[in-house]
Amino acid sequence: MGVRKDLKRAKKRRTDLAARTKVETIADNHGVVREARSPTLAPPKTTGSTADLPFTNATEAPDAVVLHRKENNTWRPVTAATFAAEVTAVAKGLIAAGLEPGGRVAVMSRTRYEWTVLDFAIWAAGGQTVPVYATSSAEQVEWIVRDSGARRVVTETAENTDTVTTGTARHEQAPRIWQLEEAGLTELTALGHDIPDEEVTKRRTALTPDTIATICYTSGTTGKPKGCVLTHANLHAEAANTVELLHPIFEEVTGQVASTLLFLPLAHIMGRTLQIACLMARIEIGHCPSIKPDELRPALKEFRPTFLVGVPYLFEKIHATGRATAEKIGRAASFDRADRIGVRFGQEYLDKFLDRGKGPSLGRYAAWALYDLLVYRRIRKELGGRMRYAISGGSPLDRNLSLFFYAAGIIVYEGYGLTETTAAATIVPPLGPRPGTVGQPVPGTAIRIADDGEVLIKGGVVFAAYWNNAAATDAVLQDDWFATGDLGALDEDGYLTITGRKKDILVTSGGKNVSPAVLEDRLRSRAPVGQCLVVGDNRPFVAALITLDPEAIAHWLSVRKLPADTPVAELVRDPRLRADVQKAVDYANEAVSRAESIRAFTLVEGEFNEDNGMLTPSLKVKRHTVMSAYAEEIEALYRK
Repeated sequence: MGVRKDLKRAKKRRTDLAARTKVETIADNHGVVREARSPTLAPPKTTGSTADLPFTNATEAPDAVVLHRKENNTWRPVTAATFAAEVTAVAKGLIAAGLEPGGRVAVMSRTRYEWTVLDFAIWAAGGQTVPVYATSSAEQVEWIVRDSGARRVVTETAENTDTVTTGTARHEQAPRIWQLEEAGLTELTALGHDIPDEEVTKRRTALTPDTIATICYTSGTTGKPKGCVLTHANLHAEAANTVELLHPIFEEVTGQVASTLLFLPLAHIMGRTLQIACLMARIEIGHCPSIKPDELRPALKEFRPTFLVGVPYLFEKIHATGRATAEKIGRAASFDRADRIGVRFGQEYLDKFLDRGKGPSLGRYAAWALYDLLVYRRIRKELGGRMRYAISGGSPLDRNLSLFFYAAGIIVYEGYGLTETTAAATIVPPLGPRPGTVGQPVPGTAIRIADDGEVLIKGGVVFAAYWNNAAATDAVLQDDWFATGDLGALDEDGYLTITGRKKDILVTSGGKNVSPAVLEDRLRSRAPVGQCLVVGDNRPFVAALITLDPEAIAHWLSVRKLPADTPVAELVRDPRLRADVQKAVDYANEAVSRAESIRAFTLVEGEFNEDNGMLTPSLKVKRHTVMSAYAEEIEALYRK
């Protein structure tokens, strides 16, 4: 098990790490930790910008492979010199197209190599990038383009182009559009043929750390999305400090040359900052346009990354797929035992590593070795075979799921952050795993817990303002502290645990405060649950709306030799299926008290997805939209 060897070697570095990342905690008069501060590892930039990265790499290591581009089903390496040349060529095209310093260019595309070229080219031309999710509606595009003032848009597909054209049809000035699938970058390169390289250099070197780099619009769970203004200093603070924290340790402990497959949407700030960090550390990057398991798995097997950054959905689906595969070959019980043993083994081994216990017994080691042959190695194979680390963010990852992956040879480090904090504001340090928490403050960042439990964040990663929205800015920024709207707690070592969303707290008619996030996260981690929504505000008890995961249901029907086209309306009444869902509900209820537990649930037809407006592009449930759509079903839960 590679991870076990890694941790044995890592023990020798724990003292060094502790000295580098000493987190200061401040407790109140009752001994409750209210604040945690982590010293910076990367001094703030005083000159230059993120736009310099490709050119710095090309000067210092022109032949270093920094990216991989997939062409004709083959991964082609891209050197630092080649990447810088492509960035320059596209930047010249943007300048020829009339982009002025400070001008904004919207990019509406899935994750792909060209997105990376565009991002750095926009900056090199002195511009600002406005990312747009490829799944955005015409109405969403209309708002983002109008509010940001973007006069140029790069799309990926004809469908994206139609969406932009429809959305901006009534604008006084329609944006100029280039389409990637219609040789958009080639067109831009040709357009800039007569622009001298020196013009790009002049514009790029005029940028400063305080220059606006990007306006990232929030996913808009309520109301119109807000544009978060992020500077080059914000991007540097995030990328440079996470690189300094993680990369030397991972590389030294594993002995691997780090590489990652980037599949998170680049419209999401987490994907963007990951990309910047990798270029900063010259970590090789490949791109995959989809997070769907059936499309992502082949890419993982081909690219074979050493680490991944994902969201809980990915890890939940990998676990669910592993169980489904085991059930298909008649080994479901074996997988379930492997799951239970993995959680226990993972906890006991981590306790040993952290000097909190003796570690697994010989019997537990033997059981782990058996299931490593039967189950865990298959999980590693699905992820490419070389992966040792993963970082999960976006929402809390179920603790037991994290321990299961640890037993399978992969440590999942959790992080926490928002668009307003340039992605991660906290992360689990590399030699201090603590499943169930989202880690300590990123170096250079402070976390404070307000009197009402709200998480406040301060540091170089905190955004400058909401674009064109001073009132919203003033509502969340006070004395440089950003009020996140999330609830959490700090332990004695400065590790943060997120307990829920302030605005989502339910108060039952009995006066019990319930955070739905804990229940929902655990529910989603167990098949056949797809998405879910916990309800109970001003109600006598907590209940849940649950959708069925299509892949899990297809498997469920296949195993039971039932028709694949069995209507969902019939399935939701099937007592066998309800019994399987009840197991997921029971698992969720293990994390809470009786008063907070789910007492009733209903299976609803359909899905919560982006197409019907019930999920944001970052896979967050739009609670009010779902509650409105299923108002009758919710009422029925309380009439039983």
